[in-house]
Formats: sequence, C-alpha cells, structure tokens
Amino acid sequence: MESTKLKRPKHKGSPKLFDNPILEMLTRTHISLPLIIFGLIAVVLVYYGIIEKGFEAPMMVYLFVAGLFFFTFVEYIMHRYLYHIPATSERKKKISYTMHGVHHDYPKDKSRLAMPPVLSLVIATVLFIIYRAVLGDYVFGFLAGFLIGYAAYLAVHYSVHAFKVPNNFLKTLWHHHSIHHYRESDRAFGVSSPLWDHIFRTMPRKAPVSKRTAVGQSIDD
Repeated sequence: MESTKLKRPKHKGSPKLFDNPILEMLTRTHISLPLIIFGLIAVVLVYYGIIEKGFEAPMMVYLFVAGLFFFTFVEYIMHRYLYHIPATSERKKKISYTMHGVHHDYPKDKSRLAMPPVLSLVIATVLFIIYRAVLGDYVFGFLAGFLIGYAAYLAVHYSVHAFKVPNNFLKTLWHHHSIHHYRESDRAFGVSSPLWDHIFRTMPRKAPVSKRTAVGQSIDD
C-alpha cells in the first residue's frame, strides 16, 4: 500500500475550532496541567491502595507496571483507529479533524498538545469505574500506572513538537513520531513507544537518506 501523501503542515498560528468562546477555550491547555493533575491522582491511588487496602509494595509495583504497559497498547490503538478514523462522511471528517487532524495541520501549536483537563478527568473517572468493576481493588495500582503512562506520553509528545531533536534517549522517539507527521501518516502510531508498531507491522518504511534528512529539517522549521 502506498504511503498517504501529506500536505505540508503550518508551523505558525493556531486555528479556531469553535465559535463558542467557552468551547474554544476548553480545546486548549498548558502541558503542565495534565502532568500535575494525573501525577497527583496516581500518587493518591497508590497511597490509598497501600494504606487503606493493604497492598504490599511489590504487588503495587507489579500492578503499576501492568497499567503502564497496558497504556502503551491503548495509546497505539486509539491513535491508529480513532484519531485516524477514515473521513467517509462530513461528520466523521469534522470529528477526526477536531480530535487530531488539527494537530497534524498545526503540529507546533503547544496549546493543543494535550487533551483538555476537564475531558481527561471525565475519561479517568470512567476508566476507574470500568477497571474497578473488572479488577476490584487492584484498580488502585493499575490505574495509577495507566495514568502515569498517559502523563509520560504527553511529556514525550510535547518534547517532540516543542523542542528540537534531543541528544538523549528521546532521540529515537523524536524521529519515530516525526516520520508519522512528515512522511508517513499511516505508520509510526506509537508515541511513547514503538513496541506496538513492531508487533502490528506499522513501523516506518525504509526511505532514502535524503528523505530522512528532510523529515528532521521539516520539524525543525
């Protein structure tokens, strides 16, 4: 299958999504807010699990890691099948653009690199109810890891779009996500980890050196 042809994104400006000023405001958030909110929620969950539910530290660590790992899978599935839902109708096109398409058009818009906290809290509450029904008290460690996984995803995603290529362990993730934006939008769906791209065979195709260089130059513009 041929790679999806990408239009060149805009590296300046920020589009208006809603005429209603309140709705428009809710589409924007500073990256520090969700990181603080979900970090604190995770701490509370772990504390409650150990102090109130009597879980020992090794079990809590196991549940935490399991939740963190599960998040990487959910992140991949959502990015691939929900955020990139085929625009087969005007309604789907509007939903897709509002959820994710606007990010592809304006990848350096820092105000839209994270889901609004209000919506995130609603989703976190729903997840707690679902996971509690399935896992019982194990939810406290599992959901804590899941939320930290989301916070880590946000941090990686922000660093890719807000800063130039880093000279550290994030360099591989930086290039991986850059390829998704600037060369192959039908590949490289993992942001916090390329693991599921390997498993589901959506790793980037090999490209000439000239194209690899162009990817780096594009996101640095």
